[in-house]
Amino acid sequence: MAKLLLILGAINAAIVVGIGAFGAHGLEGRISERMIENYQTGVQYHMFHAAGILAVGFAALYMGGSALFAWAGGVMMFGIIFFAGSLYTMALTGQTWLGAVTPIGGVAFIAGWILFVIGVLKA
Repeated sequence: MAKLLLILGAINAAIVVGIGAFGAHGLEGRISERMIENYQTGVQYHMFHAAGILAVGFAALYMGGSALFAWAGGVMMFGIIFFAGSLYTMALTGQTWLGAVTPIGGVAFIAGWILFVIGVLKA
């Protein structure tokens, strides 16, 4: 499980570098400034939580493979998909109703960090 979390975190970090570069170099002048800000927020939170998944993976590796670590990493991944994914999609399509999905990902991020803390305390 620790190895899977480390791989998942690293893959997400690599993906978000490409997504960020695309946003910085490919979207300027093509979408509104507001949508670029939304896109950049998605990139920022995506990278934070790619690093978070790596942290959970290292904790699982060195503190034992508690199921709480697996849940923490999985919930953070869910958060990336719903939070960052909704912001990327909204920015690229202009479908602002997707902003209603974004808080679901935010709640998942919070839950993932709480699960991580509980996992560390129980290790």
